[in-house]
Amino acid sequence: MRLHHVQVACPRGGEDAARAFYATGLKLTEVAKPPELAGRGGCWFRGYDEDGAVVAEIHVGVEDPFAPARKAHPALVVDDAATLDATADRLEATGFAVDRTERETFSGYLRFHTRDGAGNRVEVLAPA
Repeated sequence: MRLHHVQVACPRGGEDAARAFYATGLKLTEVAKPPELAGRGGCWFRGYDEDGAVVAEIHVGVEDPFAPARKAHPALVVDDAATLDATADRLEATGFAVDRTERETFSGYLRFHTRDGAGNRVEVLAPA
């Protein structure tokens, strides 16, 4: 069994904020939703490895009424500490707060937490 995707929610009209976070901040690639799902709103993003294989997929769906996920979260892994720090810096430059207070609190990893454009919690890790 493998994980296909993680879905997070956004409020109606929250797609641009999702794009700023997932595409600009995290450098994931936005992909078209299947035509039968496109009318529901939201947007989908994928991460690829150097061979072009999909290694992460996040679906942002519209939820009404909306409440951000405060504890539940996707956790994305990058290759190394330099990439982790560059990702944190890029998110901050894009206007997203990054919390580094738990950087060394998960054995074997360095990490930070942030919130996407809708306020959902997201964790980014790198091997220590």
